[in-house]
This record gives sequence, C-alpha cells and structure tokens, in this order.
Amino acid sequence: MVIRAVRNTINLFAEKPTMLFLIDGLGAMLTASSLFVLSTHYNEYFGMPRIVMTCLSMIAAIFCIYSTSCFLFLKDNWTPFIRAIIIANLLYCVLTIGLIFFYFPMLTILGITYFFGEIAIICGLVYIEFKSAAVIRKS
Repeated sequence: MVIRAVRNTINLFAEKPTMLFLIDGLGAMLTASSLFVLSTHYNEYFGMPRIVMTCLSMIAAIFCIYSTSCFLFLKDNWTPFIRAIIIANLLYCVLTIGLIFFYFPMLTILGITYFFGEIAIICGLVYIEFKSAAVIRKS
C-alpha cells in the first residue's frame, strides 16, 4: 500500500515536474522559517548554537528561492534542475549530520530528534525527486 502510494507520487511528479519544485520550495520555506523561529525563541530546548541554526536557515531559504524560481520560470528540461536540488538537499543532509556529531554534547534529545527528523524527510523527498527525474528522463 505504501509502495503503491510512493509509485503514484513519483508518476504524478514525473507528469508535472513543476509540482516537484513547488513541494521542494515549500519544504525549504518551512525548514528556513522553523529553524529561524527555533533559533530565536526556543534555542535552549535544542542545543544547537544560534548562529549555526541561523546559517542552516539561510541555506534553506536559498533552496526555497531556487525551487520556487524553477517552479515559476522553468518550462522545459527539468531533469538537470531536479538533479541540482537533489545534490543540494543531500549536501544539506550531510552538513546537518556533521553538525549533529560536532555539537552532539550540546544537543538535547529534542534537538537530535528534530534534526534527524528533518534529515529523514529530506531524504524521502530526495528519493522521490531522484525517481521522478529518472521517469522524466526515460520519457
């Protein structure tokens, strides 16, 4: 049942690649705003230094601008742009994992859970983006 839902999602995004950019952009906007709010108001509950969370928030904002721009202006040849956001998302995950390990002694359970949850969601999106790009490339 879950596998069928994932396949249907991949096929939907392969038919409408601009929607993939919309979803990615909205997710990046959610990440950027969440990190910004958490770093300014609730930082002590997460343990990650405020400057690090602000930097992660700015990176997510850049991803939001990229994906939203692709959604609004890209009319053709989606695959290279999808690949670019896949690589960017994966690098963001690697950076976040590195920061988790570096700041591990300072992080709270809530902070560790938040960041690993964010990584899991992004990796799920990357999987769908990767498979959708493969379907688009074949057609």
